[in-house]
Amino acid sequence: MKNPYFNPSKKHHRPDGFQNNYMSFRGKRWHEILRWRWQAWRAGHPRPLKTPLPIVAPDLDFIHRNAQAGLHMEPAATWIGHITVLMQMGGLNFLTDPVFSERCFPVQWAGPQRQTPPGMTLAQLPRIDVVLLSHNHYDHMDEASLLTLARQAGGPPLFITPLGHKHWFARRGIHHVIELDWWDSHVLPATERSARIPITLTPAQHWSARTATDALRSLWGGFAVLSPDCHLFFAGDTAYSKDFTDIRQHFALAHTPDKGGGFDLALLPIGAYEPRWFMKDQHVNPEEAVQIYKDLGCKRALAVHWGTFQLTDEALDEPPRALALARQTQGLSPEDFFILPVGGSTRLPRRSAHL
Repeated sequence: MKNPYFNPSKKHHRPDGFQNNYMSFRGKRWHEILRWRWQAWRAGHPRPLKTPLPIVAPDLDFIHRNAQAGLHMEPAATWIGHITVLMQMGGLNFLTDPVFSERCFPVQWAGPQRQTPPGMTLAQLPRIDVVLLSHNHYDHMDEASLLTLARQAGGPPLFITPLGHKHWFARRGIHHVIELDWWDSHVLPATERSARIPITLTPAQHWSARTATDALRSLWGGFAVLSPDCHLFFAGDTAYSKDFTDIRQHFALAHTPDKGGGFDLALLPIGAYEPRWFMKDQHVNPEEAVQIYKDLGCKRALAVHWGTFQLTDEALDEPPRALALARQTQGLSPEDFFILPVGGSTRLPRRSAHL
């Protein structure tokens, strides 16, 4: 099928879809998948939990007061679980890759089942202004959650996606959608209650597929959200690559010391990484996530993409232990690259200088 977005001047474009910048992705062959599952079965993976997964009741009073504060909003992040974060900044409520369903699969009677409940239900959310959708895998692009958000009181959020997703939304009656290519930006205009906020789609080392026949036909990526009070980076799903030093260089002029420095918060994945021979070209492990933190030059990072769905061989509670070891090796503190319990919130200092 021809890629309607194809631009031969862009190295990640292909006539029939998209590719990564630094390492071409190819789907795993059937014998590789069988090898993975056979080895996992023989080794008894995944192992049972050693420690309970951390869960707390959300601070709904703070979240909803903050949502109504407009330009006086306090920058804050709430981990809802897996890849989903409620980010409050610039007077707006952002949601990353909303996944609230019981299973991340085309049907709800099969596939990986949720091991921790969402930190907030869809009904408990404040009105969402913007959804940042990184790509179309089922543990990131959850149809039931997106349809519910599109019907929220006060009108649908703005869905910002990589190229190739508008038609999926349109078939479901959702048209408040912006598609971006890597390095393209969409600017949310200033209003009486919110700031002017540029949002840029950034490269990632990953892939896309929704069915057995559409691999690599839609784009994937992360997001840089530069609100005056907080600069956010959301990695989406990614393997390790040079893309992250490119991202730091791309935003260098916005991140000089006199403008407040680097990203105030990065949402970086730490789970779904074993076995490495199978997962290394699509998912980082905690050690590589720490290297991304350093490549970006961000101030703090929140660990996401762990503790919710059993997608790969490592135990659900293993990523935080591996992250602690990686932090120690790299001389970072638990506050630099931190873990939240499901439902937990963190408040961030306002950025010291504005765009």
